[in-house]
Amino acid sequence: MPFHKKQLKIAGIALLLIASYFAGHFAAMQFAPQEIDPGVLGSDESDSAAVSSAIAPAADNWGLSFQEEGQPPVANATFGELEKYDTYYAEDTDEKVIYLTFDCGYENGNTAPILDALKKHNANAAFFVVGNFISTSPDLIKRMHEEGHTVGNHTYNHPDMSKISTKEAFEKELKDVEDAYKEITGEEMTRYYRPPQGKYSTENLQMAKDMGYHTFFWSLAYVDWYQDKQPSREEAFDKLLGRIHPGAIVLLHSTSSTNGEILDELLGKWEEMGYTFQSLDHLIDKMN
Repeated sequence: MPFHKKQLKIAGIALLLIASYFAGHFAAMQFAPQEIDPGVLGSDESDSAAVSSAIAPAADNWGLSFQEEGQPPVANATFGELEKYDTYYAEDTDEKVIYLTFDCGYENGNTAPILDALKKHNANAAFFVVGNFISTSPDLIKRMHEEGHTVGNHTYNHPDMSKISTKEAFEKELKDVEDAYKEITGEEMTRYYRPPQGKYSTENLQMAKDMGYHTFFWSLAYVDWYQDKQPSREEAFDKLLGRIHPGAIVLLHSTSSTNGEILDELLGKWEEMGYTFQSLDHLIDKMN
């Protein structure tokens, strides 16, 4: 074959391969799950996460995809898959009930207004706390306890728990929070756990279950954790009213000034929509 013809043949094959690649890439984008804000913890996580079709045995990030307003999102795993590990992200129900949860990484003055709003609406909530919050804000821990809220375990150091492979290291992260809580309140901590940053594996979920914990993800959250980029009132209501659904476990951050400012009005708007607020205990009782 002449040299120039050989070159043309090689170039044609290369072009065919490139065209095939981009065609496949376009198809993958078209049929990929919708990505939305996952509401994961921390200040350095991505604000979107893809949704897989089944619970991942290896490390994964919790992710949601909202398909229809007023309906539960599609999540990384089904209710049944998670329930094997005493894990929940919402209640599978048509009842207009909301489970309020707050993740508490540190205290910056917004927790008290949040507690005030909850008290005004007689709404029970779960506060998932880390070691820093407990050590710096014992009075708020006492107030949560005294006002009937649940204080849950968000680990002592807020690490990526999916990277912790030993039982001893996993247990220490939770037990250090338990010990600190008992020192403040004199009582045992309710064994409710939320993985930091929403990062998990089935091995982690089983470790938590073996310790007697129920694990809670969420079915509604929004990007409210950036201190220097707080959502506006309008942005918050757009997400939190438009995506609320029966049986929702709502994740909010106690560090958010927006949440502190709007929570009273937000709870009122949800009540006007026919929703009531229940504790996570209510959810567990219904599951048993």
